[in-house]
Amino acid sequence: MVKANSYTSSVRMKNTIIFTVMTVMTVFLVALSIAVGSVDIPIRDVIKILFSSTTEGGIDGVQAEVYSTYTSIIMDIRFPRALSAMILGGALSLAGYQLQSFFHNPIAGPFILGISSGSKLMVALLMVFGFGMMKRGGSVSLVIAAFIGAMICMGFILLISGTVGNMSALIVCGVMIGYICSAITDFVVTFAADADIVNLHNWSRGSFSGSDWSMVAVSAVTMGIVLMLSIYMAKPLGAYALGEEYAMGVGVNVKRLRIALVILSSLAAAIVVAYAGPISFVGVAVPHLCKKIFASSRPIILIPGCFLGGAIFCLVCDMIARMAFAPTELSISTVTAVFGAPVVIWVLIDRHKRRVV
Repeated sequence: MVKANSYTSSVRMKNTIIFTVMTVMTVFLVALSIAVGSVDIPIRDVIKILFSSTTEGGIDGVQAEVYSTYTSIIMDIRFPRALSAMILGGALSLAGYQLQSFFHNPIAGPFILGISSGSKLMVALLMVFGFGMMKRGGSVSLVIAAFIGAMICMGFILLISGTVGNMSALIVCGVMIGYICSAITDFVVTFAADADIVNLHNWSRGSFSGSDWSMVAVSAVTMGIVLMLSIYMAKPLGAYALGEEYAMGVGVNVKRLRIALVILSSLAAAIVVAYAGPISFVGVAVPHLCKKIFASSRPIILIPGCFLGGAIFCLVCDMIARMAFAPTELSISTVTAVFGAPVVIWVLIDRHKRRVV
């Protein structure tokens, strides 16, 4: 009993340390993302601008005009972009973890299953043919359209999963659905006004640029609710991971749990696509990295861990996308694929080795 209590205390201490380190890293990366770019701004000036209510007198000898420029760069461009990368990166990772838990498949994710492509299609339709509705609904209308697209694709995936017992075949079907949605999206874009084609093209490649405070507010509120509900579901999700029969045996309403997983994962994926476009591999790679970091499969640990891990992953990738070939900016999906695809390959190889053994 003493040894068991000692082991439990040790695990809790380790997890606390990991969460603390990840939280500090997230805050540091947000600050770094605000400070660096085509115009480097010293961290001390960033802090003063963020926490000072005055814009008079300059800072550290900097003229008022330059100070005003710094303020505009930070508050109108970099700060909302950094927060979007943090929130939406966490959303993608959490959605990936929920889908992997739902399908009991290690490479299930919003991008691979075609859910992101379904959201992308509906948002493109709204942008091209429903501009008046989009103006009235604002950024919320984008989220609603993306959520509808995600739910439609998820419905197709569920229908396929009911007839296809092989999880590999399910993944292939998901990829095909993604290709179909992408092809229709490309067809729809041809009907867009010339002025909108560039914006649609940039959005469809994935990017956190163009984020504003209204987007940050909607995504923060939405993901706050999704994260809290996901943590509330951690205990039944842990039972579900051990098998549906076991979960029902301990009193879990499996049907409600599956419906909740579908809605929450679709909503998390939808809000990312609505504001940043489709972003690849984050939802697949980050949950596996978090499982290795925490050396645990407990949902109560992995749900917040995946959110923080996704935030860190996307903040780093976004800085690379902005600065690697500045002033040219890479799409965020290009960078996430470079770092995320090797993780997926490693997962597949590791799983094959375990089967052989």
